[in-house]
Amino acid sequence: MNNRIFPGMLGMLACLPLTGAAQEPPRRPNVVIFLTDDQGSVDLNCYGSHDLATPNMDRICNTGVRFTQFYAASSISSPSRAALLTGRYPQRAGVPALVAPDPQKPGLPASEVTLAEMLRDNGYRTALIGKWHLGHAVESQPNAQGFDYFFGHLGGCIDNYSHYFYWNGPNRHDLHRNGEEVWYAGRNFSELMVEESLRFIEENRERPFLLCFMSNYPHYPLQGDDSWREYYTAQGTPHPRDKYAAMVSTVDQRIGAVLDKLDEEGLADDTIVIFMSDNGHSTEERTFGGGGSAGIFRGNKFTLYEGGIRVPAAIRYPRVFTPGTVCDRVASGCDWLPTIAELCGATLPDRKIDGRSLVETVNGDGTPQHPVLHWATGKIWAVRKGDYKLVCTANGKEAPTIELFHIVNDPSESKNLAAELPDKVEELRAEHDAWVEEVKQD
Repeated sequence: MNNRIFPGMLGMLACLPLTGAAQEPPRRPNVVIFLTDDQGSVDLNCYGSHDLATPNMDRICNTGVRFTQFYAASSISSPSRAALLTGRYPQRAGVPALVAPDPQKPGLPASEVTLAEMLRDNGYRTALIGKWHLGHAVESQPNAQGFDYFFGHLGGCIDNYSHYFYWNGPNRHDLHRNGEEVWYAGRNFSELMVEESLRFIEENRERPFLLCFMSNYPHYPLQGDDSWREYYTAQGTPHPRDKYAAMVSTVDQRIGAVLDKLDEEGLADDTIVIFMSDNGHSTEERTFGGGGSAGIFRGNKFTLYEGGIRVPAAIRYPRVFTPGTVCDRVASGCDWLPTIAELCGATLPDRKIDGRSLVETVNGDGTPQHPVLHWATGKIWAVRKGDYKLVCTANGKEAPTIELFHIVNDPSESKNLAAELPDKVEELRAEHDAWVEEVKQD
């Protein structure tokens, strides 16, 4: 699949002007990835939200392909990010759980081949700006994982003004540029991200580039811009939705600034733009119990119900995808790497890739690209096969709970069919057991 020229590219070639007797080869597309953090499954206008201002995220969705059954590879941050960057299940990529903020603890293994490494080997300039959360050890940091340029924080979150990581301790400053600690006390981190991103685009507008804009918003601490906090107060938005909403609209505004820069530089048509959330919304204490929404979906961050793993996602590349397309087929965060490889003419890493190109998912014959999807976090796991989903939850010393849902007819996961369909339970349990053994071998 990745070595062929697909119809959209043929059309592009046919429209190129002649230079003498020969045609100039098409410019390889840039890639810009926007990843939000803990954004609820339906917390965009185009996904049904009526109380949030999200014009720029909607702009990507409405001018590209919006997915209605897109799944993060995990319900927590580090594994989800590892899957995006490697195209592999996080268990196969060596990041099955949250990565500790400790240089002595393992992060993304040096042996993994990331999206950045794949594109850099094909002449791309690469940058990650924002949140990493894939390891503090030198071999796990962005510059060792294919990114020419890194500006941001290595841990899971920071205060957006002091740039300190506050936890149970030790509290530490966490803002870095290419391996060196940098200090911008009092400057809003999301504004710094925009400044860095615009400069990177300017410096590389004449060559293909990858820009990963990995925001810490709307993850706690809930420090949305004053203007958005005032806006939602005036709207009468209740607590804690108001604080969460201000974070969503703030990051939406930052995304808009980067999109505007692509327009200004004349790069919009030559840039693949990708958007997704890393997992579902949080209900943690630091979010005041949670202001995000999963709509009709059950669950949230840390769970493997739909509200924890079904996320908003879109891709825009007008040379290949029809603007305004809505795709109802199942897709995964693992799919971005093979999709980008196909669109950019890059060779896939020589290893097991769990993702499938979304070119085929969107423009293909309707054949399911993911007949089976797997998730596992600690003692909980889930399998989706066709229309059915099996979820195993474990609470303390209690026996695990097995739930079976017809996810198409019952997307709210309200009716447990396990007792009615024991054969289906065993079928999906066998799929899970086989998958666990298979990833162990990698």
